[in-house]
Formats: sequence, structure tokens, C-alpha cells
Amino acid sequence: MNRKTFWAATIGGVAALALLAWAFAPRPVPVELARATTGPYEQSIAEDARTRLRDRYVVTAPLAGRLARIALREGDEVAAEAIVATLTPVLSPLLDERSQREQLSRAEAAEASLQRAEAGVQRARVGQEQARIELQRDEQLAHENFIAPAKIESDRLALQAAQRDLDAAVQSRHVAQHELEAARAALTAVRGPAAAAGGFAVRSPVAGRVLRVPAASETTVALGTPLLEVGDTTRLEVVAELLTTDALQARPGAPVRIERWGGSRDLEGRVRSVEPSAFTKVSALGVEEQRVNVLIDITSPPAQWQALGDGYRVGVRIVTLAQPSALRVPVSAVFPRAEGGMAVFVADAGRARLTAVELGGRNGSDAWIRSGIGEGTEVIVYPPTALRDGARVSARSVTIR
Repeated sequence: MNRKTFWAATIGGVAALALLAWAFAPRPVPVELARATTGPYEQSIAEDARTRLRDRYVVTAPLAGRLARIALREGDEVAAEAIVATLTPVLSPLLDERSQREQLSRAEAAEASLQRAEAGVQRARVGQEQARIELQRDEQLAHENFIAPAKIESDRLALQAAQRDLDAAVQSRHVAQHELEAARAALTAVRGPAAAAGGFAVRSPVAGRVLRVPAASETTVALGTPLLEVGDTTRLEVVAELLTTDALQARPGAPVRIERWGGSRDLEGRVRSVEPSAFTKVSALGVEEQRVNVLIDITSPPAQWQALGDGYRVGVRIVTLAQPSALRVPVSAVFPRAEGGMAVFVADAGRARLTAVELGGRNGSDAWIRSGIGEGTEVIVYPPTALRDGARVSARSVTIR
């Protein structure tokens, strides 16, 4: 074999070996990349909820009699002390001795309830004054840097709660006053000739709107029969049934976003309290769950949600953790390490580098990275299970968040 043939065969063999090496060499793994960015981060609890009135008043028949047809309908506005129904006597039971004794006892009980409500008002005023003094003292101490500013916010919330307790106590006193007047009027009607000659007017205890009229037609009713329900639709609250494990994170004062209520933008709210008693509820999948009611106040201006009514369905998002500036990556880029802790794959010069990170939290879309990588670092989203440290990768797409 001459020299030319030898060199041709050698070059051909080397080319064949190079081609085989190239054909069987591992290819770069195509991956999707995302850059770590700095921005606001929050964790929240999302749940369906419903609205309800804070105070609902059921107007009942103070005595047995013939109920005249009720002209009011659901949604009608009524003023305090407005006549909502009229009762006329039925035969003689309205005039017997037993009815008189019952009405007398009911009037005495209503008078005792009024005294109890008056004591509640005084107690609420003492609580409000105590909260106000506490706030003034803590503001002075905070001005002198003796206490943290967070204590001032807690004192302000306590003062607001005391004011609302006082408002509720005053309303309870008004209701007790109306109940006493109704009981005395019923007693007078039973004792006097008006019971036999005329009707008895049933009045609304508060100003508000008619929520429900069980029976609008004329009929005979017994003592204590519900005639209609009245409430102030401007005093709404939101009730969310949370799992007990989630309710532990929904602390009073936590901010709330009220979504999917039908308006053009979300409403703002704040957790007022978490009821101390839970209940069992069966989910759509047939699983028994322990849930508890979380009460939420709507803090947005009433003009924004005046179309809301009692029992409306809404969505709430209770914020449990908020960071105004945090390093974020897609939550799909973070995974647990075999030796413990969390890690990400960082794309570095065409290679995947396994990097341990410290997590501050995760939500449905983002992961908060405390340490391990810096802003602008490109991480691999949804890393394949076969991806290893040092493997070659090629960017299929880069997500800029």
C-alpha cells in the first residue's frame, strides 16, 4: 500500500471515529430558564366566604291575635318606631287573667333586660375610656422610645374594638327599650278596653331594611310568631369558613382582600376575630373537615360596596405574610435535596449547577429565597428528573418576571 492510500485510510478512519463520537456524545438538555428578581412577596389563604348582617332583628308578635296583611316587602326601608304590622284581638283569650299575668311577667322581664343593657353600656364606656388612656400613655412612651411602634397600632385597634363594643351595647339598650315599650303596650292593651275595641301596632325596633317577610297574608298568629326580619344592610361583615389549621394563621388584624364579589375592583378588609368553637363539615369529596368561622370587617368605603347584601357569596384572600422586597424565583424551580434542605439548578455557562438555597416561604407561584443565589441569576424551571449537577443545558426559553 502506497503512502497516499495509507494517509487516505487514516484520515477516513479518524473522521469516522469523530463522527461516531459526535453521534453518541450526550446532547445538551433543553430547559426553561427564569431570572431571580426582587419584588413584593406575600403568602395568603384563599377561601370562599359570604356576607351577613352584624345585627339581625326578628320582629315577633307580642301577643296572640289576628295579623292584618303586611304591606312591606323584602328590601323596603323602615324607620325606627315605624309601624310594620297590626294585630287585632281574637275572641276573649286576650282578656283573660292568664294573659294579663303573662304580659305582666313579660313587662317585668323586659324592664330587667333594659337594666342589664344599661349596665352593659356603662361597662363598654369604661372599656373605651381605659383603651383611650392606654393609647395616650403608650403614645407618650413611644415618643420617648420606650416601647415599639407596633404597640401603638395594637392600642389603636383595641380602642376601635372598644368603640364598636360601645356601639353594640347602645344598640342593645335601644332594643331593650323597645321591647319594654312593646311589653308595656301589650299589657295596657290587655288590661284596657283597646284590646276589645281596636288593634295593636307592632313597631320596628331599629331603622333598616326588611330582609324577610315569612307570611304577608292576613292570618291568626300565636304569641311569639315571627312577623318579619329587619336589619341595617350598611353594617355588613364577611364570614369565611376556614380549616382549623389555616385559621391559626389568620390572626386578628390581618389584612384581607375581598375578591369575586361582582365589583370592578377588590375590596379591602381586616380580620376582626376567629370564633373559638369549630364545627365539622363534609367536603364535596365526602371528607370530614374541621372548620371555624373567621369574621372579617370591610374597611373599604361603603360607597364601593353598597350593592352587596346579606348572604352574598364572595372570595377572600387573608394575607398571612407580606414582604415589600424579597428575592423571588418560580416555585417550580425549587426542590428538596436528598441530604436535606432546598436547592435549585442554576444555569452557568451552559452547565447546570446544583445550588443550595435557604427558603423564606412559598406560595402558589413564587418562592422567597433568603440566601444562596443573587438577583438576576438564571434558574431552571421544572428541572427534569435526569438532570445532574454539571450537565450541559441549552435554554429553550427565558422567563423574565
